Amino acid sequence: MLVADDEVVVDSPVILRWLDDRFPDPPLWPTSQPARAEADVFVEWFNLVWKRPPNELADELEGPHPDPARVEALSSRLASLTDVFEGMLADREYLLGAFGIADVVAYPFLRYAVDRDPDDAEVFHQVLRDHVTTDGRPRFAAWLERMAERPYA
Repeated sequence: MLVADDEVVVDSPVILRWLDDRFPDPPLWPTSQPARAEADVFVEWFNLVWKRPPNELADELEGPHPDPARVEALSSRLASLTDVFEGMLADREYLLGAFGIADVVAYPFLRYAVDRDPDDAEVFHQVLRDHVTTDGRPRFAAWLERMAERPYA
């Protein structure tokens, strides 16, 4: 949640757009209309499609009797969705070509493919650690390294 004067902004992508509108240098969203629309589609896909299986998997694993078949199906779906990143990174360093909103939205979740913090017991993070991997995804692994090296401020 972001509170600015009397304005309350919720949802990470909405907050990021709010910040980008007010502090556009450097821009998170592309400036051309077609590229901006492509970025909007990616953000929507990531939030509504990609994040669904790990959330459902965490719910299943936290339940009293996890169904092994459902766990396997969700894990397989998450692997298929993660393969999309390997394809997106063919011939480019960032998800939509240049560093921007797609990378900013996805990295906080995808970084768990290589994050091995033993003190983090959050089930959702553990699901990401266990089911999002760089195995067979060298471009995805290289992107994670590039993203980890980026300055945060």
